[in-house]
Amino acid sequence: MNMPSFTRRSWLRGLPSLLLPLMLSLSGWASDVYPSRPLKMVVPFAPGGAADATARMVSEVLSKRLGQAVIVDNKPGGGATTGAAFVVNAPADGYTLLYTTPGPQITNPYLMKGRLPYATTDLIPVSRIAWVPSVLVVNPKVPANSVPELIAYAQKNPGKIFFGSAGIGASSHLSGELFKRMAQIDITHVPYKGTGQVMQDLLSGNVQMTIDSLSVYLPYIKSGQLRALGMAMPRRSPALPDLAPVSDHIKDFDATPVNYLTVKASTPPEIVARLNRELVAVLADPALQERMEKLGLFPKSSTPEAMAQEMVTEASKWKRVIEESGATME
Repeated sequence: MNMPSFTRRSWLRGLPSLLLPLMLSLSGWASDVYPSRPLKMVVPFAPGGAADATARMVSEVLSKRLGQAVIVDNKPGGGATTGAAFVVNAPADGYTLLYTTPGPQITNPYLMKGRLPYATTDLIPVSRIAWVPSVLVVNPKVPANSVPELIAYAQKNPGKIFFGSAGIGASSHLSGELFKRMAQIDITHVPYKGTGQVMQDLLSGNVQMTIDSLSVYLPYIKSGQLRALGMAMPRRSPALPDLAPVSDHIKDFDATPVNYLTVKASTPPEIVARLNRELVAVLADPALQERMEKLGLFPKSSTPEAMAQEMVTEASKWKRVIEESGATME
C-alpha cells in the first residue's frame, strides 16, 4: 500500500529531527576515537639538537597516553620555517603537530620581514613543553671568572670579544645581542651553521663566548673545557646549582627560549583540548621530568591561552632586540 502524499511529506519534514541525535552521536564518537592512527610530530631542526632530543622524550610518553605512535619527523631549513610550513599545509586534523621554538612565530616575523611562507596565525599553541635554559660560557683563556669581570674586560677591549651563534636569528645569536645591549658593551657576532661548529671554535679559542642551551654545553662545563659565567634565565638550574643567573648582575636579563607544541589553526577545538590534556599529563610524569631536568630543562605545561600570551610577551621583547641589532635573515 502506498503512503499518502501528505503523510510522506510530514515524515520527510521530520527526518532532520530524527537524524540529529544520531548525527551528534556519530560526531561525538568520531571525537572519542581520536587518534585512530599514528601522529607525526614535526621538528623543524636537524636530528641531534636540544629540541630534537626533547621532542623525542615527549613523543615517547605521549604515544603511550594516546595509544598511537607519535613519530618524530625532522624537517630542518629556512630558520625553522620549512617544518612550520609543512604543518600549516597539512590537514587540520590533529595528526600533524609542530614541536617548536621561538623561531617560526616569535622571532622570524621580524627577522624575515614579510617573507614568511605562512602567517603567524596559521598555527595555534597547544601547550608549553619546557623552558630551555641557556648558559653564558667562555673559553678558559678569557680573563674573566664572573659576569662583571667579563663586562669589564669587554669595556677595555671593545670589539675584541667574538661571540659565536648557531646562525643569524638563532636563539644563541639573539641572546648574545640581548647581552650586548643590556651590558652596554661592544662584542662581535660570528654566525655559524649549527651549534656543533660553534662548539669547535669555542673550544679552540677562535671565538671567546656564546650563550646557548645548557643541555648542549653542560658536559664541557663539567669537564673544565669551558667556563660557565652565568645562567641566562633568572633562576638557578639543578644541573649547575652553584651558578648564579646573569640577572644577578644585569637586572631583568632573561634569554630563555621556550619550547611548545602547535597545530594548524583550524584544528577542531575538541582535538586541541584533548592534546592539551594529554600533554599536561605527559609533563607531570615524574620519570620524564627527571630525564628532562638532567638535561637542564624546566618542563612546564600550560593552557593554550597562557602559551599564546607568553608568545605575545616574548615577541615584544625580541622585536626590540632584532630591530636595534639590525639582524636580518636572508
